[in-house]
Amino acid sequence: MPDLLLELRSEEIPARMQRKAAGDLKKLVTDALVDAGLTYEGAREYWTPRRLTLDIRGVDARSKDVAEERKGPRTDAPPKAIEGFLRGAGLASIDDAEIRSDPKKGDFYVATIKKPGRPAEAIIADAMPGIIKGFPWPKSMRWGSASREPGSLRWVRPLQSILCTFGPETEEPVVVDFSVDGIKAGNTTRGHRFHAPEEFSVRRFDDYAAKLEKAFVVLDAERRKEMIRHDAENLAFAKGLEVVPDDGLLEEVSGLVEWPVTLMGEFEPEFLEIPPEIIRSTIKANQKCFVLRPHGGGNGTLSNHFVLVSNIEARDGGAAIAAGNGKVVRARLSDALYFWKTDQADLPDLESLAASAEKFSLDLTKPLDQRLAKLDALGVTFHAKLGAQGDRVQRIAALAQEIARTVYPDGATLGGEAVSADELAALAKRAAVLAKADLTTEAVGEFPELQGLMGRYYAALQGEHPSVQAAIEEHYKPLGPTDTVPTDPVAVCVALADKLDMLVGFWAIDEKPTGSKDPYALRRAALGVIGVIVDGALRILLKSVILEAYDLHFERLQAKVDEGANVNSLVSPDILYRDLLAFFHDRLKVQLRDSGARHDLVDAVLSGGAAPSSAPPGHLLPVGEKNRSAPPGASTGYGYDKRIADGDEKGTIPRPGGERVDDAKRRPGEGADAPASEATPSDPHQGESGTAPHEDLLDITRRVEALGKFLDSEDGQNLLAGTRRAANILAAEEKKGTRIAETVDLALLTEHEEKALAGAVDRAEIELEEALAVENYAHAMAALANLRIPVDAFFDKVLVNAEDEAVRANRLALLARIRAATRKVADFGKIAG
Repeated sequence: MPDLLLELRSEEIPARMQRKAAGDLKKLVTDALVDAGLTYEGAREYWTPRRLTLDIRGVDARSKDVAEERKGPRTDAPPKAIEGFLRGAGLASIDDAEIRSDPKKGDFYVATIKKPGRPAEAIIADAMPGIIKGFPWPKSMRWGSASREPGSLRWVRPLQSILCTFGPETEEPVVVDFSVDGIKAGNTTRGHRFHAPEEFSVRRFDDYAAKLEKAFVVLDAERRKEMIRHDAENLAFAKGLEVVPDDGLLEEVSGLVEWPVTLMGEFEPEFLEIPPEIIRSTIKANQKCFVLRPHGGGNGTLSNHFVLVSNIEARDGGAAIAAGNGKVVRARLSDALYFWKTDQADLPDLESLAASAEKFSLDLTKPLDQRLAKLDALGVTFHAKLGAQGDRVQRIAALAQEIARTVYPDGATLGGEAVSADELAALAKRAAVLAKADLTTEAVGEFPELQGLMGRYYAALQGEHPSVQAAIEEHYKPLGPTDTVPTDPVAVCVALADKLDMLVGFWAIDEKPTGSKDPYALRRAALGVIGVIVDGALRILLKSVILEAYDLHFERLQAKVDEGANVNSLVSPDILYRDLLAFFHDRLKVQLRDSGARHDLVDAVLSGGAAPSSAPPGHLLPVGEKNRSAPPGASTGYGYDKRIADGDEKGTIPRPGGERVDDAKRRPGEGADAPASEATPSDPHQGESGTAPHEDLLDITRRVEALGKFLDSEDGQNLLAGTRRAANILAAEEKKGTRIAETVDLALLTEHEEKALAGAVDRAEIELEEALAVENYAHAMAALANLRIPVDAFFDKVLVNAEDEAVRANRLALLARIRAATRKVADFGKIAG
């Protein structure tokens, strides 16, 4: 069968675009073939910096003949309708149509339209111009005289030639005849820009790949990567070194060369006093070179050698290329060394920083403290509506202290040393104060990706506690799904405070992610909170910490109202809490699905009973359990003050604090005369009546995991069927208004199976409560599994809709107890299967 070879050769394609572009080309071409009725045996894409190539094997030589039936009007239809049918079907006379009968609609015409197959070359020639002109480059350009014409070709870089041949192995392939903006398809290409720029002709893929290799082009990107890796490792080994792995850089460099030649460069050893991350960042980002280290890891130290990849074989063996790269690396490392030393020196005019130093209790003899004071004194803006970075640091520090005292009420162990809760809170505050200080350093100004890490180095140099050092770096983590989460208690507190402050702040000003837009990376922040809580097995009820963060934002938000901002542009705490909790649930769903959990199990757990609202030691307590004073006569609910609802254009926002400023600046819902029924708003994903909403992300995760294992068992599947049947019966009867007894009357149980089921439910409820009290969800599932046999027997032998109304209501009450018992774990009605 014939094979298709396609090459689109251009000037250099950016490395980051090559892999996707080759995949897009493969999909577009193969989809076009299939849509035209052609099949193929296999297709593979290739790419280099200057070409996208497609090798499609076993393509049909022509498409099949197709006969299509088209139904027409009734035989007694008006002449104009019949004429239109003939035109559409391409028939010369109505005699060419077939008459068929329908018992209901009578006789009607049917036309058989025959479409003969087409040669594959013609199909390819028709499809290619549209594919090339409509290619989905993220960025593209026009060039030359043709660029003046509307609809002219756009390509990522100027397209220079098109190679397109088609034919079987046993015959001479033909050139597919088409052109795009004056570039005519042919059977010629060129090799390496410098080593083999001459044009040469090819026949099919094997011939093409072999001739490219002779012309100093390695077509296969994976082979180029392996060549670079192998040669770099050999060069390093010869010096007693090893390459620091960097798959991202390897992918990028393999897209910069068609003929990879690895070389070794070096720089002066005195530059090694710079932190290794700066050296690596400098060499990688600017020179696309691989850093080396002593064989075996070298305890984090680097070598003063590096590996670079050239695209040519130089006459001098690459000595001049290596020397030139070394010269550039030395210049850049000289700058980095200057930044490193400058950041350790005192700032000028320290007197101007005195107010900021007092505000944060800073020691201006320490360089990192000076940088934080500078950050505050400069008034660097975090967000126009949320204040300066200095304001944010204050909030994070206060929230980190609160988290430390409540998550670790008995203190913690830091590096083998036990510290009290107050000591931990003090360390969390210190770490939070210094966490953003490196934003004003020279090193972070040059290497923004090193924020946090540089702060850790500078904190170590000025003798900060090791946990404070770690927290300064790790509070940004996790930065993605594969990143680690902080484990040191101080880092945990600061990381949570940092992310929650940002989430609550942007929710308060109603700037939430929408669709694909998330300019402030709030989804990542929420996933970070989830990761820290779940991976660290932390028991945190979110309501308290969210409203604590809102407390800390209050002054800024109130000031915006005092300045004349429309209060309706600010979000009240009840809406904020409900929306943000729902956002956490959505992000948790995504994370659990990505880890293999079924989406319906997550929904079932969120819709089922939640954890008790009374938290054991170590939880962040829900609002109302804190000893906050509240003014008498506070407005009910977490809404705006009534005067705003009555039309006060400016008004105030509800203050989550306690001191009385005026009647509008009070904490809503905490007044002494606030009705109990109105003191708390309705919560998202509310569990059964009387339970708290699902605030405990760790608890949700554990329930989903246990439920998944249970449903994988035979007992789980059978119980699911039984509980679904019970739920369906109850739903139908409730819809009809059928009376259901509030409790099960044992005296009305007459059948052996219903008595057995009632006893089984009694035992299951006791075991379930005991298991849930200690959060042993495996035992909770086992308790539910004991219901399987009596439930099956009940439905086999007992008629639920008995004629006696009292008996029927009693049996429905028994089913309601089963539904209520299972809902304490999850809503089984939301589980598929």
